[in-house]
Amino acid sequence: MIMADDRQERIRNRAHQIWLEEGQPAGQHDRHWHQAVADIDQEDAGGKSAAKKAAGAGKAKAAPKAKAAPKVAKPATKTSTPKKAAAK
Repeated sequence: MIMADDRQERIRNRAHQIWLEEGQPAGQHDRHWHQAVADIDQEDAGGKSAAKKAAGAGKAKAAPKAKAAPKVAKPATKTSTPKKAAAK
């Protein structure tokens, strides 16, 4: 029974990871669960090397950094000062 519990835990963790990666959408738990089952099945069929890759994939990834807004050139403004009249 421990093997089944471990499998369920792996599926649960993978489904949660998928949910996080997709931005935590509501109402998608069934699709996330089925995708997690497929991922775990593929992992198990691939042997231990796939399991090691998945263990690394389970780590939380840093959120991508937001791109800075492009710099917009400021319009050139002429600030003219009145010229002094030349002394005669």
